[in-house]
Amino acid sequence: MNEVMPDGLEYVRTTDVFDQEQHPAGLLRAHRVAEGVWGRLLVHTGGVRFVFEDDTDHPIDVTAGGTQVIPPGREHHVEFVGPATFAIEFHREPRQATPTPGDESTGLAET
Repeated sequence: MNEVMPDGLEYVRTTDVFDQEQHPAGLLRAHRVAEGVWGRLLVHTGGVRFVFEDDTDHPIDVTAGGTQVIPPGREHHVEFVGPATFAIEFHREPRQATPTPGDESTGLAET
C-alpha cells in the first residue's frame, strides 16, 4: 500500500543520504512524521523494509528507485535488509509553518 501524497503540498527539504552505517538511530524504531508534514522515503540503492506500526503483518519492501509515502502522525520504522542508501523527503501542508530541519520526524532525533 503505497499511499499517494495529497495535491498542494509544499516541498520542505530532503535529508542527507543514509545507509546502514550512518543513520539516525530513531529511524529503526517506532517514530512518526509531524502533524501537517508528509514524508517520502526515497531508496537510492539496495532495499529497505518499511513497516507501519499499526500494520506490522504487512511490511513493505522498497528497492532502489522506489518510494514510500509517509502520512503525518502514522507511526512506522525502517529495517535494513542488506546494504542500502536512502533519503527522506519532507513536504508540508500550506497552512502549516515550515518545520525546523530535524523536527519533521521524531525518527531524526539522535538519542
